Amino acid sequence: MAVTIYGVCAVAFMMTMYALEKRGNRYVLGFAVGCVLSSIYGFLSGAWPFGVVELIWSTIAFRRYQGLDSD
Repeated sequence: MAVTIYGVCAVAFMMTMYALEKRGNRYVLGFAVGCVLSSIYGFLSGAWPFGVVELIWSTIAFRRYQGLDSD
């Protein structure tokens, strides 16, 4: 039950940060952190493909935050 509650909070945080990204770079960083938290949830719940995909998204978001991605 604790893992489920953690997962709901992590995914809700990630989605909130994603929705707010246009408001500033700090929300892009928040989205990256949310992806890491969601990835941890994926691994804890046994859904390792979800965990891997969220790690990839966190890397993309961290690069965007750092300005390394030429979007």
